[in-house]
Amino acid sequence: MFKKILIANRGEIACRVIKSAQKMGIKTVAVYSDADRNALHVKMADEAVHIGPAPANQSYIVIDNIMRAIKETGAEAVHPGYGFLSENKLFAEALAEAGVAFIGPPAGAIESMGDKITSKKLAQEAGVSTVPGYMGLIEDADEAVKISNEVGYPVMIKASAGGGGKGMRIAWNDDEAREGFQSSKNEAANSFGDDRIFIEKFVTQPRHIEIQVLADGHGNAIYLNERECSIQRRNQKVIEEAPSPFLDEATRKAMGEQSVALAAAVDYTSAGTVEFIVDGERNFYFLEMNTRLQVEHPVTELITGVDLVEQMIRVAYGEKLSIKQSDVKRNGWAIESRLYAEDPYRNFLPSIGRLTRYRPPEEVVADTHVVRNDTGVFEGGEISMYYDPMIAKLCTWAPDRGAAIEAMRDALDGFEVEGIGHNLPFLSAVMDHPKFVSGDITTAFIEEEYPDGFQGVALSDADLRRIAAATCAMYRVAEIRRTRVSGRMDNHERKVGTDWVVTLQGERYATTIKADPEGADVTFEDGHTLRVESDWTPGDSLARLRVGDGDLVMKVDKITSGFRVRSRGADLEVRVRTPRQVELADLMPEKIAPDTSKLLLCPMPGLIVSVNVAEGDTIHEGQALCTVEAMKMENILRAEKNGVVAKINADAGDSLAVDDVIMEFE
Repeated sequence: MFKKILIANRGEIACRVIKSAQKMGIKTVAVYSDADRNALHVKMADEAVHIGPAPANQSYIVIDNIMRAIKETGAEAVHPGYGFLSENKLFAEALAEAGVAFIGPPAGAIESMGDKITSKKLAQEAGVSTVPGYMGLIEDADEAVKISNEVGYPVMIKASAGGGGKGMRIAWNDDEAREGFQSSKNEAANSFGDDRIFIEKFVTQPRHIEIQVLADGHGNAIYLNERECSIQRRNQKVIEEAPSPFLDEATRKAMGEQSVALAAAVDYTSAGTVEFIVDGERNFYFLEMNTRLQVEHPVTELITGVDLVEQMIRVAYGEKLSIKQSDVKRNGWAIESRLYAEDPYRNFLPSIGRLTRYRPPEEVVADTHVVRNDTGVFEGGEISMYYDPMIAKLCTWAPDRGAAIEAMRDALDGFEVEGIGHNLPFLSAVMDHPKFVSGDITTAFIEEEYPDGFQGVALSDADLRRIAAATCAMYRVAEIRRTRVSGRMDNHERKVGTDWVVTLQGERYATTIKADPEGADVTFEDGHTLRVESDWTPGDSLARLRVGDGDLVMKVDKITSGFRVRSRGADLEVRVRTPRQVELADLMPEKIAPDTSKLLLCPMPGLIVSVNVAEGDTIHEGQALCTVEAMKMENILRAEKNGVVAKINADAGDSLAVDDVIMEFE
């Protein structure tokens, strides 16, 4: 077996590969850029080599830099993770020439399957059903518009070397095709160094289901069931599960066998994934093959018991697969939630900064459930603008889908992240959404269920009462502590009353509390009483309570006269006041938000790529005003209404913070 391998990647996937290598007794080498000098993967590896400045195109995707690190450390093999150089045939060829094993497929398979145009042609030749489209290269925006009309709108404009949602746009008309072509081309060039574009028909209301394959260099190939990846936004997966709640055995078998046949057709070895779109009648169409380890591979590992990274290493060493198709089982259900540094309340725009608090739930391996957290960050670390915004992949397993969802709900409730915007509230909301719970989902789920963006969850009256009872009991504990502060003036003893009014989500609950050594009974005006028991103490940021006949987990922060509470996707300001304090609070004037209707504010930290208008220009609703790039994604900012540009405060190349004023209107 290899004695030392280098991981040509960063973040959570580098940490994930290191874990399997350590389990196998293999020493590891990390590489890092200026921005990642103190990163977790650097700390975990046995050795680490600096490979350049922060931008990926000056460090992680520079083949010469990686080859230098290999030579310096004597690594015998390289695992590329995903993204960066993982599907770059030139990198695989450079390794082969240097006599270093590539823990991935042969360069020929990377070239044929990694290129979306070539892979579709090969899939057609192999008898795999493919989506209609134009597989030739497209030279300019005019040609893109012409082809889009021939294929028929809507169309998907995609980078041939793309992945992870980058270099991809949906166009519904000529204007969107023209804009989408240029943005896809720019993103593809920046992310992959390859700006080739193709166009295919966009199949509406599809499910995204993929098959995991594994092949060795001795002619053996198997499929390890499927993953459902339909919960996406901006063509990037957010929640995945295995198996799919939609497939039947016949469809699963057909998709698996076609995937293995396609892998065999290109002499594929290592782990790979064949992606399909599946319509409501379970007709499936080949989408692409990812010649690498997928982000969502943990859910497959959890239901099959197969360590895919270990298998990749063994195959690269020349070993035969020890698993036959008949050995592949499906045990229980697994779900993965991708925790991103993206603010769901600002249309999932990227967020950067320091993780002032990062406390994932405890990892658990039990017969009843599993909690697994693959991450590449730590408390106090920085989320950089230069790389993908993923913070962690939280996975749960249970014997059935309902139990796996419930385990995920609890794990998300107990996941503490502060200092940046993140999508934990949204993930929690999806876990409780009736459509997701029923399994009735498509790739349009987010677009259809949150058409105006995510505004948080409105809890039911029953849930609000449980939180009201919990915070009432917690506030009483905090008030008692405050009465015991030393150094008080004589004859100024404070007494903690029993009557409190709890205000949250626009609702007001008058309560009476009766406490005892084990907990408290909180009684509402209508006579309903909830028993609250907990070992929470003031200052704890996570509260685990027993309220009524169920458990309640809340993230809590102290605010004036109450708490900021986050639970099950809701973000609430909870005020706990005496009846007299409520009377006085009602007399306070409301604060009026400033008028920003005549300003274009930067919605995220990012770089101005282009400004499309000039001072004095008349603009129209929907017109592109400028483009902002953040975390390798381009975002076009459009006019919300007609007007005239009065002043432009930023130029192409400027770096802006959130809410910086880009331009002003008359």
